[in-house]
Formats: sequence, C-alpha cells, structure tokens
Amino acid sequence: MDHQIDIGKLLDDQPYEVTSFARKHGLTIPVADAVLFAKGPSPSRKDCDTAAMAFLCAVAQYAKKQAAR
Repeated sequence: MDHQIDIGKLLDDQPYEVTSFARKHGLTIPVADAVLFAKGPSPSRKDCDTAAMAFLCAVAQYAKKQAAR
C-alpha cells in the first residue's frame, strides 16, 4: 500500500464540495452549486464563504423589501 498524505496542502486551498458548502451556509444544493459556479473553477474557500454571505444578505434585503409592500 502506498498512501500519500499531502501535509503541505491547506484546507483553504481545496475547493468546496457542494453539499458541505450548502450545509455550512444553510443553502439548497442548487443555490450552493450556483454560488460556487459563479466564483469560478477553483476559488479559495474564503472567497466562496464571502460570496455565500453576500448572497444571503441580498436575499434578506429582497425579502425585507417584499414585506414592506
């Protein structure tokens, strides 16, 4: 058995898996997939987390405006 462990690779360097990203931010799978897709092929996790927060803030603002109608 030849198992290799890449100790030098930080978690932030690895792209998110869609379901774990969705679970972390409380998103549906299709929405999480769209956010990750919008960030490009291999963005950092920090950038993806920021995009998810921006999306959630935009949804909250939209809901607030709809409730005021």
